[in-house]
Amino acid sequence: MAVELTRRFACEIISVDSAMVYRHMDIGTAKPAPDVLAEAPHRLINIRDPWERYSAGQFCSDALQMIGEIRRAGRWPLLVGGTSLYFRALQQGFSRLPTADHEVRRRLDQRGDREGWPALHAELGRVDPVAAGRIEPNDRQRIQRALEVFLLTGEPISALQSAVSDRPDIDFIRLALFPGDRRVLHRRIEDRFLKMMEAGFLDEVQKLRAMPEMKADCSAMRAVGYRQLWEYLDGQGSREAAIRKGIVATRRLAKRQLTWMRAEQDERQFDCLSPNVAAQVIDAIQVHISEIS
Repeated sequence: MAVELTRRFACEIISVDSAMVYRHMDIGTAKPAPDVLAEAPHRLINIRDPWERYSAGQFCSDALQMIGEIRRAGRWPLLVGGTSLYFRALQQGFSRLPTADHEVRRRLDQRGDREGWPALHAELGRVDPVAAGRIEPNDRQRIQRALEVFLLTGEPISALQSAVSDRPDIDFIRLALFPGDRRVLHRRIEDRFLKMMEAGFLDEVQKLRAMPEMKADCSAMRAVGYRQLWEYLDGQGSREAAIRKGIVATRRLAKRQLTWMRAEQDERQFDCLSPNVAAQVIDAIQVHISEIS
């Protein structure tokens, strides 16, 4: 859809994807193929090594700079992706949370493996019921981050997130693609993961593990699929079990994305399974452009 819009309008793509920022992570992130990038370059792809951190705050800084560059060139910025935290931070301002502490995370990981993540979710509910209410009991990454912030600051992450920086003075047109049939979505998620495995996803993770700087707790390895295959290569379960876990984790991510999109205000929603969805999106953009011209 994004590439089609670059053919119809004077726009440039800015990737809003927390995993595509990393080099050497191509198959598991479904990064656009070289021929696609040649036709429609994506900004904010391949800008960090996988052992480096990249935060929502850094994204906002980079994205705002690029939005300005694109607008000064007389073109439209087209922000594309599925990382809701990045979209939310850019549109609403972002909270200044403490950076990751590897020792705190290591201890939390050990506790999660020993006690189970639902137990740590219950602990989060006692210190930050607001955050716990937004996080599923098995969402390891978000439970860990919420507890980490509390342990580092003594403040609930929900309170810190409410203290955001100024919102940018930018008008956004929000377009969301929804699957009209959830069963089709689940089937596509499974097919997509299996095709990535056939394309060499496991080899990609093996090459990442071989890099001296890479560790299991690197931010990049929190990406869906990578964590599950890394654990398999660590001897935790079978290859088939890792694939099943990767598919389940992808479904959970999609569920969180859909929940977030449904809560967005002023969002124009389209059924991505509709045969004429591209024409619907193009019409919506044309109407918006005519209204502001």
